[in-house]
Amino acid sequence: MNAFTSAQRLPARLRLATVAVLVSSSTLACAQTTAPTVTAATVHFQIPAQALDGALAQLARTAGLQLMAPPNLLQGRISHSVQGTLSPQAALQQMLQGTGLSCHIRGNTLVVATASGDAALGEVTVRSATQNLPEAYAGGQVARGGSLGILGTNDVLDTPFSVISFTSELLENQQARTLADVVVNDASVRSLTASGGFGDSFQIRGFNVSNSETFLNDFGGLTATTIIPTEMVERVDLLKGPGALARGVAPDGSIGGSINLVTKRAGDAPLTRLSTSYSSKSQFGTHLDVGRRFGEDQAWGIRFNGVLRNGEGSVDGGKQRVGLAALGLDYRSSQLRWSLDTFTHRDETQEFRPQASLYFGPGGYTANRLPAAPDGGRNFYPGAAKDAQTTTVLTRLEYDLSDHLTLQAGAGYSRFRVDQDFPTGALQDTSGNMALGNAVYDDARTTTVADLGLRTSFRTGGIDHRASVSTNWLERDSGYYYNAMAGGASNIYQPTPIQQGRHQTPVKDTRLTQQGVAVTDVLAMLEDRVQLTLGLRHQTIKTHSPFSTTSSSANSPLAGIVIKPTDQLSLYANYTAGLTDGGVAPVGSANANQVMSPYKSKQLEVGVKRDWGHLVTQATLFQIKKPNGYQDPATGAYSFSGEQRNQGLELSLYGELQRGLRIMVSAAFTQAKLSSIEDAAVQGNRAPNVARHSFSLATDWDVPGVQGLSLNGRALHVASVYLDNANTLRVPSWTRLDIGARYATKVSGRPVVLRANVENLADRRYWLTQTVSSAYSYAMVSAPRTLTLSATIDF
Repeated sequence: MNAFTSAQRLPARLRLATVAVLVSSSTLACAQTTAPTVTAATVHFQIPAQALDGALAQLARTAGLQLMAPPNLLQGRISHSVQGTLSPQAALQQMLQGTGLSCHIRGNTLVVATASGDAALGEVTVRSATQNLPEAYAGGQVARGGSLGILGTNDVLDTPFSVISFTSELLENQQARTLADVVVNDASVRSLTASGGFGDSFQIRGFNVSNSETFLNDFGGLTATTIIPTEMVERVDLLKGPGALARGVAPDGSIGGSINLVTKRAGDAPLTRLSTSYSSKSQFGTHLDVGRRFGEDQAWGIRFNGVLRNGEGSVDGGKQRVGLAALGLDYRSSQLRWSLDTFTHRDETQEFRPQASLYFGPGGYTANRLPAAPDGGRNFYPGAAKDAQTTTVLTRLEYDLSDHLTLQAGAGYSRFRVDQDFPTGALQDTSGNMALGNAVYDDARTTTVADLGLRTSFRTGGIDHRASVSTNWLERDSGYYYNAMAGGASNIYQPTPIQQGRHQTPVKDTRLTQQGVAVTDVLAMLEDRVQLTLGLRHQTIKTHSPFSTTSSSANSPLAGIVIKPTDQLSLYANYTAGLTDGGVAPVGSANANQVMSPYKSKQLEVGVKRDWGHLVTQATLFQIKKPNGYQDPATGAYSFSGEQRNQGLELSLYGELQRGLRIMVSAAFTQAKLSSIEDAAVQGNRAPNVARHSFSLATDWDVPGVQGLSLNGRALHVASVYLDNANTLRVPSWTRLDIGARYATKVSGRPVVLRANVENLADRRYWLTQTVSSAYSYAMVSAPRTLTLSATIDF
């Protein structure tokens, strides 16, 4: 197997004692065995004598390889130190001397046993797999690294970017149901909407990122614009900053960062897990998670996740029915890795959480504050409904042409449709009066994606190379049916029902086509103390609609460097530039729905990362520039005018503060300015809807003396923002507190976990805001206090 190909995901109960070693061959010679030795690239090791499990973990990280071993096989054993430039086989041989352990090969399976061959202490198999997931870091909430698309999967200390990968363990313990519930664990990410609304939208580093920009197994364009469920997700990879080179251009752009979802795969241990849940006001749910491996050497795997939730929503008079069926198949051998994922998701909601619109042009909103936020359960658009459906299928294949050359290919298809009411309650004053109107807004789109690439590794003049070349293609056909109806006066505190309209199948009359070719090379030198990443992507974006046709091409360069004075300290810097789809002019502008030309963005970033053994700390400085969306107050026409420049400082800490106390802390400080704007009155003003600072703190604590009981909490704080370019309308800061508890026990010999979480404990009322253009913004009331209960049992 190739050292850069994927390996198997470990069961959670083995995670803390697992180590992985993959070598550039299907045969591996381990200490005290007679298996033939194969040639492998040498690596510089500096591993002191220590507990064997820790030593093997360090060896695996240093070599970028994989191996598994159970706790009872390693417990109480001390390794030999390993120093110098050696092959992984020689390093293992040196480390295992005198431990009484050996390793040998059965077919394509690595078996760890005692030197006498007695496997009574336990033996573990390692096979190739479709996923190469870095192991979870101390505490289990965050992984050691994540996927970077064409750049592969890397340890966080070896990555010249700011990245974090949230694990399924965190998702389960926080009872996350949508992507928005997960990403707010990082202060650089801000949710712009509340649960129970039309859909989720975010900011990363002060720039808007919609659900449709989320990647799925490194494919863009295959997720819904509304809600993305998490029950089928194993990891959530967050990359901050433009990611055009790493993964290509998302269909709707991706400036502040990108989010990649890694779907679940069958593990070695059979899994049958049933969860039941309750959420206030009165919604009940069931989640079934089943995984099995079968066939010779357990090469085949199947994983199914099914979800059904039904009952009252969190909005007065609301009802919600959610269904998900997700199936993942995979095959793994010494040379071939293949996966197939398919899922269908439906969200039917009667009375979804409303948002008010604000217009800053002539006759628009002129007050310097918003009305007091009403109760979070209040629905000021009685009668609003939506029905969103997504069906997606995608497949990936990797084949090792040789020990140092791997072919990869993939394709995917997604069909999305939503029929919805689109109320437009334009706020008029601080008393909550608004001009109410409704529209039928039905949206339909189909997306097809494909990619093809080669990865190779070689050595020249003392420099190790990991090079790749790839091409990707995306085509999206989309259309909408919009029918506005006459409205009247209303008030957010005493709303009147909206007028109902008739839905109609949209005509797909707009086509987006994206094509790209990328080349990258990661150069490691000076015993891997210096790693230089270079890359270039040529991207072409074409759009055609009844209103206009555009075509644009650009090169997206990447230069990144990692300098490691020690194995635990990493200094990094990067420069990236990307081409982004310009989208369409927003509803309400004079040229609404006109296709805008693609534009470029640029980022500079420097940072430092430190692994303290059980804690990782990181500090980052960044600057991102992009064209500013501007709506002319005189003509109402939307265009790009001037520039928005975001500069910021990010601080983070995650891991295990002490045994049994897990923590994630982050802070983001952002200065966002407008420059070169046609309107001289706003030159140098703060960019709308970007908070100067935000904080996130999450803890998870195992209660001493009560086995199985854990308590958790989370605090989120976002500073005040200006909602208009003139910096006259100020939206206050807000703070949210969440708490939770879980109890793990056994019932009739079967593992059971009981969980309880309360979101917005203090039942705070505040506005969440989203800027569409210089003339339009939206404001949504926060969700009320919400209780979620669940019981999970493994059969």
